[in-house]
Amino acid sequence: MMEEKDGVVTKVEGLSALPSLDSSTIAVAINGKKKSKYVVMWALDKFVPEGKICFKLLHVRPRITGVPTPMGSFIPISQVRDDVVAAFRKDVEWQTSVNLLPYKMLCTKRKVHVEVLQLESDDIVKAIAQEVTKLNIIKLVIGASSRSIFSRGPSLSSRISESTPSFCTIYAVSKGKLLSVRSSNSEINGSNSAEDSYTNFSITSSTGRTSSSLTERSEPDSSSSYSHFRSPSLPMQRFQALSHINQNFPHRRANSNEPVHHKNYSLDFVNGEDDVSSCPQGTYLTDGDDLASSFRSLVTDNYTTADDLASISGALTNSSSRYEEDINFELEKLRTELRHTRGMYAVAQTEVIDASRKINELHKRRLEEDVKLQEICLKEEEVKELARKENEKYEAAKREADYVKECAEREAAQRKEAELLALREAKEKDKLENALTGQAHQYQEFTWEEIISSTSSFAENLKIGMGAYGTVYKCSLHHTTVAVKVLHSEGSHLMKQYRQELEILSKISHPHLLILLGVCPDRGCLVYEFMENGSLEERLLRKHDTPPIPWFDRYRIAWEVASALAFLHNSKPDPIIHRDLKPENILLDRNFVSKIGDVGLSTMINSDAILSTNYKDTGPVGTLFYIDPEYQRTGLISPTSDIYAFGMVLLQLLTAKTAMGLPHIVETAINKDNLTKVLDSEAGKWPLEETKKLAILALKCTELCRRDRPDLKDEVLPALEKLKEVADTARRSASTTQPPPPNYYLCPLLKDIMEEPCVAADGYTYDRNAIETWLKEKDISPMTNLPLAHKNLLPNYALLSAILDWKSRKAGNI
Repeated sequence: MMEEKDGVVTKVEGLSALPSLDSSTIAVAINGKKKSKYVVMWALDKFVPEGKICFKLLHVRPRITGVPTPMGSFIPISQVRDDVVAAFRKDVEWQTSVNLLPYKMLCTKRKVHVEVLQLESDDIVKAIAQEVTKLNIIKLVIGASSRSIFSRGPSLSSRISESTPSFCTIYAVSKGKLLSVRSSNSEINGSNSAEDSYTNFSITSSTGRTSSSLTERSEPDSSSSYSHFRSPSLPMQRFQALSHINQNFPHRRANSNEPVHHKNYSLDFVNGEDDVSSCPQGTYLTDGDDLASSFRSLVTDNYTTADDLASISGALTNSSSRYEEDINFELEKLRTELRHTRGMYAVAQTEVIDASRKINELHKRRLEEDVKLQEICLKEEEVKELARKENEKYEAAKREADYVKECAEREAAQRKEAELLALREAKEKDKLENALTGQAHQYQEFTWEEIISSTSSFAENLKIGMGAYGTVYKCSLHHTTVAVKVLHSEGSHLMKQYRQELEILSKISHPHLLILLGVCPDRGCLVYEFMENGSLEERLLRKHDTPPIPWFDRYRIAWEVASALAFLHNSKPDPIIHRDLKPENILLDRNFVSKIGDVGLSTMINSDAILSTNYKDTGPVGTLFYIDPEYQRTGLISPTSDIYAFGMVLLQLLTAKTAMGLPHIVETAINKDNLTKVLDSEAGKWPLEETKKLAILALKCTELCRRDRPDLKDEVLPALEKLKEVADTARRSASTTQPPPPNYYLCPLLKDIMEEPCVAADGYTYDRNAIETWLKEKDISPMTNLPLAHKNLLPNYALLSAILDWKSRKAGNI
């Protein structure tokens, strides 16, 4: 709750603010420093035993005139937004509440009702005086100001005492001891009838104006204060003696017939700041104080002497009575000084004994600490030695572990290479066994969603071929690069070809027939193995600036295609005719191994029909220039129809020309003994004799009458096997000058063939050791210089298998 009056802003915490308070309310002024704790504790010790009371803690903080900046300066609040000023004000109030919380907890622990008043003002005296007036506080406890001999003007506590209304009693406390008291009007008026053992000794004039107290004019723990109490002025000593006599001998004043002369003085008592709390007047801090009790006994012992002096003075004449009173006064003064000196000596002796005892305890504790320190030093040395030995053991174990790890990694690499080689050999063995036994190839079924996702919704950049019946896309399914043929539509004739190709490829398997990996039954899609070097037509015509095929590889391709056709024609239980053999349907893998694909137009001929002169009648299908002319004229198909197409393929392997009119061109060149002019010069230096035999064999295969064509198994294959042997010999002789490895076998960092290819986050493949060394120092891609999303490496087993295969073939050729 905030209140503002005469420029003073008050924030009340704890109990709700009351408009008026009774005598049970005690106000304590605190500044939030360490000494304020003693003021609060003194007030609790003083007033809590008196009964149920309420404490109000008054704290004055400066008015907020500016808001601090990060540079250390202040901006006036008139130049700052209201919400910023309000936030800063709340922060200041919260910080002040936190600082004052310990004083509030002191009262709470004593089960005293307490509230904290934050007064915002630049004038501390005025703020406290206004708050005392507003709340009608009759008891105020403040801390006595510490002043030096160089201080000028009245202290803060003196100014508070002067400015506070007269109805309030002011208690000035220093270091937990009462230093002075400024009594209220009600206490001053009643001082003749009652004695207050906790008030300060002060002199009040007849006009009622209170002068400064003795202790208010002197600083605590100062030599001036001590000399003041030891050597009071003569009038003051007389007044003190008379006051003491008047207080301690009421029976004499009651029994004496002499009139009592009352002077217009008021007596107050003060407790000093030192342990010696008695004053020359003989007042005490508490009734239970031993020193005060000794002083009281001294006073009591002197009562008899005072009575004797009074009886003697009664017998004297009036002329000598004043002189005797002066003597008695001087004697009483000396007795008072003697009692004060004895008290001071007793206190000093007690302090010396306590100090000696504390010194002995500190010395004993220091010896114990020295012993503990020596033990700690010994233990520290032992721990260091133990740590050194453990560190040596750790280094030795680490070296041994590194050596074992290196051996294990080397063995793992060797084992992985052996496993890959064994896996490749096992696959080749399975292919050969399947080819020999005619075992049906097992394929996998894919969903239409998987086909769409893998082809990125049939993106144009993934399209690798398109025919009359479907489009072929390159994609990745289950981490394997494949070729997916998607039919143009779901027409009855297309679905018939789809089912026919699926039926044939699922029942047969040959090393030079394209492998069917899977199908999508929902939309009629076929998934084949991916052939890296495309079709034979693209390589012969050297599309995309691809290198030419050497002549000895062309001999080998001719034999591979012939062996695949022979396998189809002799398949069991029914022979298979391809009907669409051409270079576009002969595909080449990364090693230029040929495989026949696109068997959708193939047909199975019943074995009984083969024995008859007429074969199954069907509509002519295939590609112009490759269709058997007799089949095109009569509609009757037989295995010799594929031999005609094979002859056209042989002529294109020799010349790398289009099929239109090619038999006539080659035949004319042979007749004119000018075959070298029509041969493909890019294939290298052809062996003329063997090449002429191959050309003549190709022309026989392209005879118009099927009965004039050679038998594939008995004539064509044996001739091609002999030519393949010539090609193998030429290849081995040419292997001494092996061409450099493909660029994708080389690591971009090492510029050498990769031992363990791995794909990084940028999509490029690197050698594992090279990229790991790079990633230890940098977080960017070596190829793009862009930050990498992560540092994980994915092994590229496909590329590793290709590299190992290339190395094995290179070693075999050598």
